[in-house]
Amino acid sequence: MRKAAVMLEHGAEITVISPRLCAGLRKLESEGMIKAVNRSYRAGDMKGVSIAIVATSNRKINRSAAEEAKKRKVPVNVVDDPVLSDFIVPSILRRGDLSIAVSTSAKSPALARKIRSRLEGVFGSEYASLVTIIEEVRRRIKKQGLKVSSSDWQRTIDIDSMIALIREGRGEEAGEDLIEKLRNCVK
Repeated sequence: MRKAAVMLEHGAEITVISPRLCAGLRKLESEGMIKAVNRSYRAGDMKGVSIAIVATSNRKINRSAAEEAKKRKVPVNVVDDPVLSDFIVPSILRRGDLSIAVSTSAKSPALARKIRSRLEGVFGSEYASLVTIIEEVRRRIKKQGLKVSSSDWQRTIDIDSMIALIREGRGEEAGEDLIEKLRNCVK
């Protein structure tokens, strides 16, 4: 379901071939977001496909689908089987423009999801604001013609204090403090 949602965010046209759909995929189908074919995979199903995600619990079907995808030069991800896969899909945490990807190189997708879930408690919505504030500071610094080294940026960004200010509703102050610190670096 999560993979389908991410692909939809990027404009993918999705067809799910499965004798049973989870509730989330049924909802997407009922909303016309995806097409569902109510049966198991068959040879020929990879015709016209741009990318394939294979997620059955049947290793024989997974292997057949992966082999057909490879013959047709379709990139394939077989969930839980990196040997059959051309690529892996990390578990992604998004907070606005901040994306944090967690991968176990397909060794344990459940662990990757568990770690992502733990990170969700650490990286709240205030991190989306932090990205926006730093983007604005960066734009203003460039507009002023100031050249700030990457090491000065690294040394100057105090994530903890900026997040504390954002949580207190003082995001603008966090941005102004950062600008002042950066100006001091170029003097």
